Amino acid sequence: MILAVVSRPWWHLIAALILAMLPAAASACVSCSCTTSASSLSFGTYDPVSALPRDASALVSIDCNGLVALLGVVEVRVGPGSSNNQLQRTMVQGGTGLNYNLYADIARTQILGDGTGGTAIATASLNGLLTFSTVVPVFGRIPAGQWVGSGTYTDTVIITVQY
Repeated sequence: MILAVVSRPWWHLIAALILAMLPAAASACVSCSCTTSASSLSFGTYDPVSALPRDASALVSIDCNGLVALLGVVEVRVGPGSSNNQLQRTMVQGGTGLNYNLYADIARTQILGDGTGGTAIATASLNGLLTFSTVVPVFGRIPAGQWVGSGTYTDTVIITVQY
């Protein structure tokens, strides 16, 4: 670290040192060992006749041990799944698709993705030193009015947690 001394009150230097030691977003965990898990997002039974969308949610859990810096964030990014399109994900059964999407907010206005192409990244603030635990919610929605055959529709998305 290189410091230049400028004639300012002493607290400016301390504030500059503290800010210099704070991690950048999504790199806030120093010498950490973390485990992550995600619950399944299950929509249950979808009714093609219903005028309402089918909503569900899941949680991404993050548990870390190590030197965790305060004022940092953990980022959760979600891949496009089998549709290869973050803006319109598809669950499939055989050759039939059922459109759905994942969202970063409960109002389901911010499509969750990798931060490109108009998608959002879910974040959580770090909340401790030496240990850190948090959960990041993921919200799902199947739009109404999709006429598909009965059966089990599935998709797999890759979730990346950056800390």
